[in-house]
Amino acid sequence: RCRLFAVGCSLWVVRCGLFAVGCSLSVVRCRLEDRPSPALCGTPSPEGSLRSWQRKPELLTLRQATMATDVRQELAQLMNSTGSHKDLAAKYRQILEKAIQFTDADQLESLKAFVEAMVNENVSLVISRQLLTDFCTHLPNLPDATAKAVYHFTLEKIQPRVISFEEQVASIRQHLATIYEKEGDWRNAAQVLVGIPLETGQKQYNVDYKLDTYLKIARLYLEDDDPVQAEAYINRASLLQNESSNEQLQIHYKVCYARVLDFRRKFIEAAQRYNELSYKSIVHETERLEALKHALNCTILASAGQQRSRMLATLFKDERCQQLAAYGILEKMYLDRIIRGNQLQEFAAMLMPHQKATTADGSSILDRAVIEHNLLSASKLYNNITFEELGALLEIPPAKAEKIASQMITEGRMNGFIDQIDSIVHFETREALPTWDKQIQSLCFQVNNLLEKIRSAAPEWAAQAMETQMTQ
Repeated sequence: RCRLFAVGCSLWVVRCGLFAVGCSLSVVRCRLEDRPSPALCGTPSPEGSLRSWQRKPELLTLRQATMATDVRQELAQLMNSTGSHKDLAAKYRQILEKAIQFTDADQLESLKAFVEAMVNENVSLVISRQLLTDFCTHLPNLPDATAKAVYHFTLEKIQPRVISFEEQVASIRQHLATIYEKEGDWRNAAQVLVGIPLETGQKQYNVDYKLDTYLKIARLYLEDDDPVQAEAYINRASLLQNESSNEQLQIHYKVCYARVLDFRRKFIEAAQRYNELSYKSIVHETERLEALKHALNCTILASAGQQRSRMLATLFKDERCQQLAAYGILEKMYLDRIIRGNQLQEFAAMLMPHQKATTADGSSILDRAVIEHNLLSASKLYNNITFEELGALLEIPPAKAEKIASQMITEGRMNGFIDQIDSIVHFETREALPTWDKQIQSLCFQVNNLLEKIRSAAPEWAAQAMETQMTQ
């Protein structure tokens, strides 16, 4: 009986030991699964419960490291294995798809490992190019932050062998530029695209691709208020646009070129380009009207002269301009009427920031354009005028009026001469016949406008009246 009792005690001790081991394993499992175990770990307080449910950074890092390590090990085994290109490519593709399915840091580290494997010289170039092309198609679907980090890492790793992966690098740069553009980082977006070797690389890009890329770069520099760089790339596009038959790219080129001229303060050339765009049927009607508005604004801001007068006449005869807010200014300029400063406030508010810049003498571009217009209008009203009276008419100091008048006469934009001794500006008299011709032309134009309005309002009556006139 004593021996049996001793054996029973021993079994009880062993059973207690096994129970203790089970408890320990349960506690370990609770910690690994980041959840509380009321039965084994005690009942936690609400604060302790919340803390125990939170993912522990050290466990997360360990798990991420394990996932990235697994991907690296699989890639290393493939690099050391043999087989057909087709089989190896399929296995690499499986690893890529596996890495894409990860999230956050797991995904980033796994994709970096994949890139390092692809640029390794031990991997066949045929496989590397094919897999990196697949890699580029997947990345636009990732979160922008992850994709941007992977793009930069890839460009850095590919750089020593960039000649071997020109097509893939171009694709990566296009996608990276798109991300920067969405973030409003125009300069970085442009500089990323500049890195594509369109002219110096071994790959031959087609004309449309090069033209589209140059236009993107120019547009991005314009958004960054850098017209100098934009003009450099629009000039490169100019060499290609005649070779392209893509009408959409042709329109983009014309828009971009007009904007460059506008930013560079070549307003009359910009107005001509904008006006041309306003007649393109491929452009949406709303955008055509917007182009016409830009043409009108640029014409008003242009320096006074014959080119500007011709452009004013073209726009004044365009009935669409009557819908624009600046039509009142256009009418006054076309009819050579004096424009006062208080009449410009509404128009000045519509100008873009670069059009509100000041000139060397401290006046704005609009003020300078209106002063020159008023001076030209005065030359058609007076045979001569003193500097004092001219300054009062133009609402500027007499010395400034003299300087502007002398500049316009020197540049051939106004006919006349200056008598500095008597402080008088003499305007050359014009023959009466051409003046009458112009007035008659203007009258006929106004009559035609009235007839068109009558015809649109009462077409039947207009047709009957026209028929009656023809039979008489």
